[in-house]
Amino acid sequence: MRAGKAANPNLRHTMKIVSSPNAPAAVGPYSQAVRSGQLLFCSGQIPIDPSTGKIEAADVEGQVRQVFKNIRAVLSAEGLSLDHVVKATVFLEDMADFPKLNPIYEAEFGSHKPARSTVQVAKLPLAALVEIEVIAEIG
Repeated sequence: MRAGKAANPNLRHTMKIVSSPNAPAAVGPYSQAVRSGQLLFCSGQIPIDPSTGKIEAADVEGQVRQVFKNIRAVLSAEGLSLDHVVKATVFLEDMADFPKLNPIYEAEFGSHKPARSTVQVAKLPLAALVEIEVIAEIG
């Protein structure tokens, strides 16, 4: 609550921090995911292997697969799967990797096709080649 503003008793905002030991710990001051109402907002996952705390895959395909493992781990902490995802945002270090990303992305989601944005960025944390964030619907 900001100074000088009274809380509105008519608003019932609840926020639950969600985390999984099977996904890498946050590399900054944020949560792996936050549940608000019937939505789960998952922070961007980079391809850190949670067992080593490092990015093990050097190629974009291996990194995309690790990112999806991490996303599935965070979703499962709330009993969800990729089928609950309604929106995905993909950040690529190089848009030339899109043709390598897309078949893996499609295989991960199967016939489920959430809304998606894909953007090229100048740099990702820990020199990752890809980062993906998702929003999932609960219930």
